[in-house]
Order: sequence, then structure tokens, then C-alpha cells
Amino acid sequence: MALPGILKDSLRIPVIGAPMFIVSGPELVIAQCKAGIVGSFPALNARPQEMLDEWLTCIQAELADYKAANPEEPVAPFAVNQICHASNDRLLRDVETCVRHKVPIIITSLRPPAEIVEAVHSYGGLVFHDIINLRHARKAIEQGVDGIIAVCAGAGGHAGTLSPFALVKEIREEFDGTIILSGAMSKGNDALAAQAIGADLAYIGTRFIATTEANAFEPYKQMIVDSRASDIVYTSLFTGVHGSYLRGSIVNSGMDPDNLPDGDKERMNFASGSSKAKAWKDIWGAGQGVGSIHDVLPVRDLVLRMEREYHEARAALCAD
Repeated sequence: MALPGILKDSLRIPVIGAPMFIVSGPELVIAQCKAGIVGSFPALNARPQEMLDEWLTCIQAELADYKAANPEEPVAPFAVNQICHASNDRLLRDVETCVRHKVPIIITSLRPPAEIVEAVHSYGGLVFHDIINLRHARKAIEQGVDGIIAVCAGAGGHAGTLSPFALVKEIREEFDGTIILSGAMSKGNDALAAQAIGADLAYIGTRFIATTEANAFEPYKQMIVDSRASDIVYTSLFTGVHGSYLRGSIVNSGMDPDNLPDGDKERMNFASGSSKAKAWKDIWGAGQGVGSIHDVLPVRDLVLRMEREYHEARAALCAD
């Protein structure tokens, strides 16, 4: 296993709560970290840009106070996702803000982040980069990232198409750092399965949409509960890059999910927080793990249940 020192004694279970546009905010991140998993959010969720400083101050203060009052509890570090795309005109200012706050983990997306790695390593922080294939992983490894997030088939957001059994093994042959697996996971035993095939951590997003602390409309949360894997539509229409979305939200927007045109990658624009505002407001993202999500819970209750599932699965596998 290749778990960074900052995570070895601070996790209840080996899980990172994936950053989600609009859905992930301070309330969700703080609840995840207090429960013992890494909480994260996209920097672009903090609007206007000056709000990012306020969010980071709030998160750090809340977690410090909680840790001081509960010294025996695992309190995980938090992470901020940076979209490294030419259209993200906030990137430099957001990175400078994160460096000033010494954010423990930066999650980068789209472009291999050489200058961000240097900046974050200057204060001892970690950089995890998300990829969908080995070619992208190699580029990130060359830039000196500390971890690779393998976004595999079935994941929410801008998911890839490769099986985790294939991609994790290929990455591990060339990388001895931290590997984080993303794709259709929603239970504690899924995290154990991720470790079994060579990953160090599970990267779980969709399951945390259906929590009381998530910044999501109640109909969105209910649609997560009501949906199955077959209700996930994989399309490039909404952002120019293939992503996974709830069929019901597409239908509710007046479109035929079985007859969607391709999107234009050249129109991808993160200057306003997403490539197309409608993709995050009216068209709701989710991964194929929705089929095993049956309730909306407070984050702590969910993580404690995942912890039980993790240890029960481990005990069952190790039983004589």
C-alpha cells in the first residue's frame, strides 16, 4: 500500500469524498472530515472568487476545533479540486489562495499540473491528479504528482470507459505512489474491493449526494435513491466531454436521453464555473453506483455504516 503519512492515522475507512460541482460545499466537506474520510470540493464552487478564502478559513477552524475537542476521533484532512483548463481564469488566484492556507491535498483535473505540484510541494502538501487512461497517468507521473485518481467506467462526472481491473493494474506497474479508484462505489465493501485490486483509496462521489449535508435539490437526492445503473446516461452533449448523468433529469429537461447529439469539446468553458451552467443545475450527474443507494442520511451515519460494511466484508473474506 502507498498511503501518505497525512492519511495513515486520520481515516476511519480508506475513502475520499469526491469533489462535485455545486453539491460539495463547506457543510459537506466538514461533515466528511469529522466522520473520518477526506472531504473535498471544487474551488470553482466558491463564488465569487474571494469566497474561497472564507470557505478555507471556515473549514480549517471547524476541523481544528473538532479535533481539539475529540482527540480520540479520526479527523481526516480536506482537499480542494482545481480545474487546470485554459478557460479557468481563476486558476492562478485559486491556487495562490490554497497555497496561502496550506491546503493539505490538491486534486487536479484535465491538464498535468507541473506548476501546481511545485507550489503545493513547497509547503508539504499533496497533489492527486485524476485520469481516465494510462497515457494521461504517465503525463501526471512525469509532473511529480503524489497520487493518481483512476476514473473508471461507471463513475459519475467526466468518467472514463476502462475497467478498474485493467487500469489500476496498468498504473501500478509504473507508479509506486498513491492510487485512488473511482467508479460505481457506494458501500464500505466497495472500498475493500478497491484495495484488493491494488488501489489505496476509494473515491466516492454519488453516494454523498444523497446526504443531508449535500448542497443538492431534494428532487435530485430522491432521484439518486430511485435510480438504477441502467438510468445513467453517458454523453458528451452537456460539457463537450463524456460524462454520466441521470436519465430522469434529461427527460425532465425535455430531451430524449436515447437520442442525444455529441457535444463540442472546443466549447468547454470553466470561466463561469462549468462548461454549461445547465449541465450542473438542471442536468444531474451521477454514477452507476446509484443502484445500491436507498436512503438519504447524515454523513456521519453513512460513514459509520460504511465502516461496518468494510470490516464485515474483510472479516468474511478472512474467515476459515
